[in-house]
Amino acid sequence: MDWGNFPVMAIIISSLWIVGIILIGINKNNRWLKLSGKSLLVLGIIILSTLLATLWVQLERPPLRTLGETRLWYSVFLAAIGLIFYLRWKYYWFIVYSFFMAGLFLVLNIYMPENFNKTLMPALHSPWFVPHVIVYIIAYALLGASSIVAVVQLYYNYKGQNKQHNAIQLSDNLVYLGFSFLTMGLLFGALWAKEAWGHYWTWDPKETWAFLTWAVYLIYIHGRIRNSIKVNTALWILAMGFVILLMCWFGVNYLPSAANSVHTYSNA
Repeated sequence: MDWGNFPVMAIIISSLWIVGIILIGINKNNRWLKLSGKSLLVLGIIILSTLLATLWVQLERPPLRTLGETRLWYSVFLAAIGLIFYLRWKYYWFIVYSFFMAGLFLVLNIYMPENFNKTLMPALHSPWFVPHVIVYIIAYALLGASSIVAVVQLYYNYKGQNKQHNAIQLSDNLVYLGFSFLTMGLLFGALWAKEAWGHYWTWDPKETWAFLTWAVYLIYIHGRIRNSIKVNTALWILAMGFVILLMCWFGVNYLPSAANSVHTYSNA
């Protein structure tokens, strides 16, 4: 599979996802339509995963160095998470959101193509590089999804529609799982930093925003477990957490203080 064909492959994958979503939504009681729709969603995920694996082989390095490369991983994980959670909780809007965002990241990579090369700075040759980035991408996919659930529920509340119990349960599960991956990402990053630069933590701009992101979701979990915050407050924490998460992921790259960051290798 030639990476030069990525725009065509992205269109094929997006088309499979669009048709799959439509088939599932046409008649939710039609077993065969739902099965066909799910099959198309899975096929799109498999094709994208194969494309990523091919890129890994061609580059002779993990495609995790730039924002464009991580967008591909985010598409895979977000689509997979959306499908898994739809099968469990049957939220149709959630699967629509997940695959829409996954497709959006594919489109972004068409309009902002990568100049792929095989080179890696010495620090990226660490065995901690791949697990650190992958667990973070999974965490971002899960936590981003939890924030969207919160925003949707806040909208329902504004409209006077009471669907709070199911929404908060879904948010809790997404946050608990996402926070686990986020914590692993912090730990792997500290071990990587110690090996590459001789220290575990230096309050680098990226590290600072990573800690802020971790702290926001820790506050949410603490409040939910102890029942010390109201449900609406918890939902607002998740909604605001999404802004901080986005800032940590790519917004920090545009801060003046990021010029001397050791994380500048990730710029697209």
